[in-house]
Amino acid sequence: MNIGDKMPDLLGKDSNGKEVRLSDFSCKKFIIYFYPKDSTPGCTAEAVSFRDNYETFQKMGYQVIGVSKDSEASHKRFAEKQNLPFPLVADTDTTLCQAAGVWQLKKMAGREYMGIVRTTFVCNPDGTVTDVVRKVETKCAADQLFKLLDGRGDVNPEW
Repeated sequence: MNIGDKMPDLLGKDSNGKEVRLSDFSCKKFIIYFYPKDSTPGCTAEAVSFRDNYETFQKMGYQVIGVSKDSEASHKRFAEKQNLPFPLVADTDTTLCQAAGVWQLKKMAGREYMGIVRTTFVCNPDGTVTDVVRKVETKCAADQLFKLLDGRGDVNPEW
């Protein structure tokens, strides 16, 4: 998925088994981040970065949504343990990951496998992608987005 492409309205189910649709968040812009696996060090750091800055993203008019291949039950444990205030979508069949282009061949320790390439998409209220971050800095994922959005004039220094 690239700038100008549109995210599907139905993203999948959250940690409580409820469908997550972009249209359910009236007039919100979106930060949709794809991450490889719940409760791993990098993915936890990224989620915590978004959690700690969630209120500011909300003031800016953004809804944060995390997506991985993990199950609803795994997402529930992860969200509860880390006190995540935003939905995590369980894309267990990788439909959304494939549509977004983040389900790719990866290499680690000499082996190849299919997996999620950590990527963040910023979208308008209608789901149109306005920005893509392909090299996510896990510990400062939120700051990375603030810098990007500040360049567009989306950040109020009083937040």
